[in-house]
Amino acid sequence: MRGAMELEPELLLQEARENVEAAQSYRRELGHRLQGLREARRQIKESASQTRDVLKQHFNDLKGTLGKLLDERLVTLLQEVDTIEQETIKPLDDCQKLIEHGVNTAEDLVREGEIAIHGGVGEQNEKLWSFTKKASHIQLDSLPEVPLLVDVPCLSAQLDDSILNIVKDHIFKHGTVASRPPVQIEELIEKPGGIIVRWCKVDDDFTAQDYRLQFRKCTSNHFEDVYVGSETEFIVLHIDPNVDYQFRVCARGDGRQEWSPWSVPQIGHSTLVPHEWTTGFEGYSLSSRRNIALRNDSESSGVLYSSAPTYFCGQTLTFRVETVGQPDRRDSIGVCVEKQSGHDSLQRDQAVCISTNGAVFVNGKEMTNQLPAVTSGSTVTFDIEAVTLGTTNNEGGNFKLRVTISSNNREVVFDWLLDQSCGSLYFGCSFFYPGWKVLVF
Repeated sequence: MRGAMELEPELLLQEARENVEAAQSYRRELGHRLQGLREARRQIKESASQTRDVLKQHFNDLKGTLGKLLDERLVTLLQEVDTIEQETIKPLDDCQKLIEHGVNTAEDLVREGEIAIHGGVGEQNEKLWSFTKKASHIQLDSLPEVPLLVDVPCLSAQLDDSILNIVKDHIFKHGTVASRPPVQIEELIEKPGGIIVRWCKVDDDFTAQDYRLQFRKCTSNHFEDVYVGSETEFIVLHIDPNVDYQFRVCARGDGRQEWSPWSVPQIGHSTLVPHEWTTGFEGYSLSSRRNIALRNDSESSGVLYSSAPTYFCGQTLTFRVETVGQPDRRDSIGVCVEKQSGHDSLQRDQAVCISTNGAVFVNGKEMTNQLPAVTSGSTVTFDIEAVTLGTTNNEGGNFKLRVTISSNNREVVFDWLLDQSCGSLYFGCSFFYPGWKVLVF
């Protein structure tokens, strides 16, 4: 009885401790959920504020543009009025000048005739003769033609009030407010020197024709386009390691010109060291980031290796052939345990590779299975997993790796036996003719 009584407080104490730990864990979880609620509230508030600003700015710009267009149209119509007025008034002005000149001539003639008629007898005959001679030279029966009112322009403005209804209909249908974008970023996968971005539709009623992906460093204020197309996955290259980047995506509906609202930006980074080719090899020219190698015209041959063993088991190593040259069966793209000078190809011991003709080599031996020939735009991937460590009869160790090489929607899978375990591998390539350009990531 006494032992049971002594044990009971210990059990109670243990239970109390467990309850306290459970309560602490519960409090932490509730704290995380409160933080999630705060972030959700902040997203709603900030997106609502941004949407208001965008709407106000857009409609202010629209009003300014419409006002400018209306003013320009008014100026054009007023210029048409001025042109018609000037062109049709000029003949009337000319006719008026002719009539006024005739009136003045007639008044002078009347005045001279009256003087001649009322003059003395002696000089009357002379004045009458002079007046008659002058009058005979003036065509008193010729009158200029004055156009009828029906024959001269009568300007008016033809204005169609139906434009108001048309504009009103377009304005009432212009713009929408979406509570959420039709696409969202689904996954960010780090790669050496890059990040794979995957996105998906979240609106079943939305039919996407194209997608548009943008990214920026979190320290930058400007997003830049990195992909436009119909795919739902893209690898963004030239990513600096251990630097945060923001990604966002939008879509364009089938048959539409405008883009949808942007997805909620997602932050991602890569902790993996970028893959780089070794510099200073005479037979190859490298890009500024040293992730692209171009076989040049140099007669120097040999294997171009990576600058360091940056490929680790469990990762996917990708080679993308940008351009091609003349193929040779000794060409190779692959991985190896260590750099070895004096070899023209990775078709050797302690290496696995694919030739440009699609042949696969393991430790220098060609496999029966073969992949399609490598062409411009081909992507060759290596996926290597550690399988097991076995023991041979001579008590030596064999380290087994499971290798999957994929190219042009085909793949081969095989085991690669090594004399010793290796935490990381080199990659390399060799081409015997110029023109081959390979990007590694």
